[in-house]
Amino acid sequence: MIKKFKFIIIFLFFFIINHNYTYAESSIYFIDLDFIYNNSEAGKKINDEIKNKSKKMNTQLSAIKKKIDEDKKKIINQKNILSEDEYENKTNKLKGRINEYNKLLSSKKKELIVFRDKSKIEFSSKLKDILQDYAKNNSIEMIINKSNILLGKNNLDVTKDILDLFNKNVKLIKIQ
Repeated sequence: MIKKFKFIIIFLFFFIINHNYTYAESSIYFIDLDFIYNNSEAGKKINDEIKNKSKKMNTQLSAIKKKIDEDKKKIINQKNILSEDEYENKTNKLKGRINEYNKLLSSKKKELIVFRDKSKIEFSSKLKDILQDYAKNNSIEMIINKSNILLGKNNLDVTKDILDLFNKNVKLIKIQ
């Protein structure tokens, strides 16, 4: 009975040592996805394109809003001069233009959001391919986003390596 007990204790001891050894060799690294998106050549181009689309949209919409505001002031200034029916007719037309403006504003914002989402999906797809190759070539079991890590050693951060590979392999991402 004592021999069996000693055997079980020795077996468990070696099992625990061997079990911990396998976890010590596992290769888990992390990257900062936001850093790669904001600092890669393709990511910068996407961000610039989003900014340009946003500026163009804001310029177009502010011109329409300015015209609506001018017309509103005109109508308010003419309130005492116009007949009640004319005043009501002009205010109704103005309300219609305001509703059209709000619909246009909403649709333009949706277009921008859809473009941004498509570009991030396409960017992520290209990055995923590079991450898979990098993991395969360097025998890495898992790569985790840095934003999901509370604490990690700096030598486990492979962001710079991935950024260099991404810049080398992906110059431009086309979005339809």
